[in-house]
Amino acid sequence: MFDEVTSALDPELVGEVLSVIRSIAHEFQMTMLLVTHEMKFAQDIADRVLFMEGGRIVADGTPGEILLNPQNERTRRFLQLVEQR
Repeated sequence: MFDEVTSALDPELVGEVLSVIRSIAHEFQMTMLLVTHEMKFAQDIADRVLFMEGGRIVADGTPGEILLNPQNERTRRFLQLVEQR
């Protein structure tokens, strides 16, 4: 499990850490649970995406369903905010 592993990092290190996680996922084909605000990374690496709010799952699907074509209004608002930063 990786819980926001890039949140406290210097921006110069974020790419390196994401690269290591990506390598582990591809090389070992292991199941991982990641909590992240790195949406592009999640889209690239995930088989399944869950969007949670208040401890509840409000959206569950493929990266394309959740990140590219969200049906849930709360998910859409969140993704719009993330894109603006």
